[in-house]
Amino acid sequence: MTIFDSHSHLDDPCFDNDRDEIVLRAKENGVKYILNPGATLASSVKAVEMARKYDIVYAAVGVHPHDVKDMDENTIGILRGLSESDKVVAYGEIGLDYYYNHSPKELQLKWFIRQIQLAKELKLPIIVHDREAHGEVFEILSKYKVWEDGCVMHCYSGSAELAKEYVKKGIYISLAGPVTFKNAKKTHEVAKEIPLEWLMAETDAPYLAPVPLRGKRNEPSYVKYIVDAIAKVKRIDFEKVSMQLAKNSLELFDLQK
Repeated sequence: MTIFDSHSHLDDPCFDNDRDEIVLRAKENGVKYILNPGATLASSVKAVEMARKYDIVYAAVGVHPHDVKDMDENTIGILRGLSESDKVVAYGEIGLDYYYNHSPKELQLKWFIRQIQLAKELKLPIIVHDREAHGEVFEILSKYKVWEDGCVMHCYSGSAELAKEYVKKGIYISLAGPVTFKNAKKTHEVAKEIPLEWLMAETDAPYLAPVPLRGKRNEPSYVKYIVDAIAKVKRIDFEKVSMQLAKNSLELFDLQK
């Protein structure tokens, strides 16, 4: 059995006291791969450090929309340098967040596009954060043909109809803890309607812990609950689902071995 947690912030300070145990527990629960995406320049540096330290951990670098207000071209240069590590397999997480607006919209748009351009230059797949900005994100991703180098919609929160449009373009849909929530009808519909070949599983740890651990600190070993929820919605064997979801991630991040 192979399980791939396609999005986990292992660099988060809340893991500083027991990170070794967290990674060991993930291995003991069948997790063979963990992708740690950057959210700031500092966390991108730390993500690369985590990937170098742990054999099952890989990194993505990039700046989250919350923090693009602090970006400049020097940041881009440093991120380009970080991407040269052989354990950096993606660019992200990047995107738009109009729910919190921690960075002004115009700066979110500017640096989302600039980071897409950098990712294309580096020929890295991108990990996209989209909150309350579905239309603009779809338009930008379409304009820049991000599927050419690969793209996944992280912790997808849109409709099944929009997810189908992404899949038509060759963009993956990643589901997180909400797929285990009883009242998350929209996410359940996405899990049901999107072909298994276009889905991925993630914890988004330390956030969004799945049922039956909702409200606790999330961690990569809990990704099995997300896989299980998808399997139950689709009425497909757990192992078959875990293998296909892992295969999708391995292909997107070019980790076939």
